[in-house]
Amino acid sequence: MTTAPPEQAPSRRGPLTPVPTSVPAPAAEPLPPVRTAPLLGAALVGAALTVYTWAEHGAKPGVLLLLGMGLGVALFHSRFGFTSAWRQLIAVGNGTGLRAHTLLLGTTATLFALIIGTGTGLFGAKPAPSAGPIGLGLLIGAFLFAVGMQLGGACASGTLFAVGSGQTTVLLTLGGFIAGSTLAAWQWGVWKDLPAADPVLFSDHLGGWFGSWLLTLVLLAGVYVLARRVQARRNPPPIGVPPSARGSLARAIRGSWPLAAGALVLAVLGAGVLLVSGGAWGITSAFALWGAKFAGVLGASPETWDYWKQAGNAAQLHGPVLADKNSLTDIGIMVGAAVAAAAGGVWQLHRGLPARTALAAVLGGVLMGVGARMAGGCNIGAYLAGIASGSLHGWIWGAVALIGTWAGLRLRPLFGLGNPKPGDSVC
Repeated sequence: MTTAPPEQAPSRRGPLTPVPTSVPAPAAEPLPPVRTAPLLGAALVGAALTVYTWAEHGAKPGVLLLLGMGLGVALFHSRFGFTSAWRQLIAVGNGTGLRAHTLLLGTTATLFALIIGTGTGLFGAKPAPSAGPIGLGLLIGAFLFAVGMQLGGACASGTLFAVGSGQTTVLLTLGGFIAGSTLAAWQWGVWKDLPAADPVLFSDHLGGWFGSWLLTLVLLAGVYVLARRVQARRNPPPIGVPPSARGSLARAIRGSWPLAAGALVLAVLGAGVLLVSGGAWGITSAFALWGAKFAGVLGASPETWDYWKQAGNAAQLHGPVLADKNSLTDIGIMVGAAVAAAAGGVWQLHRGLPARTALAAVLGGVLMGVGARMAGGCNIGAYLAGIASGSLHGWIWGAVALIGTWAGLRLRPLFGLGNPKPGDSVC
């Protein structure tokens, strides 16, 4: 008589247990040697810019530039993406990137609540939340931006750190981004009066910043759990693993960081931007400024455009670029990413871009530029800063961006761009 083996109890999976994938994640390849010349060049540019900015414009802009460099280092080392995270989720159900978003958003929301709730600021700054109106501009802009991300191959922050790390192909996306931002500012009168409701801040309706923070964390926990369940059900391929160094210290300096580490560092540095400037980390308003400055050089008169007649915008246009908050952090991101990529040995110039891919890069950049201005921000200025501030518009931006990602994935093959598939070894 044979005895059946006892049934094993099903293993329990907690919220922090790794979610299975169709195949194990590949091992990281070793890093190539340090690229000495690009490293020295990027370091010298960063040092010279910092010294000049500090001497010409003061400590506050100098600190913002340094914070931008730190953001660039963290973005590159962790390869922290928004475009790829949404693409992986929609295409094959891999929620790894979206779960990292919830950590970044939750940590940033905690720090924002402490800073804004207590009115703490440096250099005389008065910290304020990022809240945007809720209307057609937000919906159309977020959708266009998400489609543009998938065609251009990067989001706002991703475009900057990719350019800094030597991916010259993304220069086309950045050029389109600046052109789209400039176009939207020029034609501001066409869309500025689209129907919209006033901004909604949770802190105004939930007894202050504690209630806003608590609701935000509860909502983010729900997103985290949902992303885990989607991935467990669809059993997708794992995300790719970039080259890395061996050993904790070497990995911290030269290698790839876990997404969780990148999320925490980005949250702290983003909170630093709020402390120093009084406003949340943003990116795309600087692109409109750069485009307007260039248009002025070519003989245009951007100061006559309705967009640049607004009080805050007018001051931005007439001031120096290296005194503009978002310009400083944007430039810093590119320099910091260049330093990190060269130290990791992976800084290199890319050539030979197919014509269809080049067209997609430019078109994607234009769509992101227009979309960011219509929505009042991008994946950083609207999504990250909005949700971290307890603003309803940030949540709406994120939800619409998922729909736009779905549409963008269906357009990518028209330009020779691939999408992740369930049978891939990595996504």
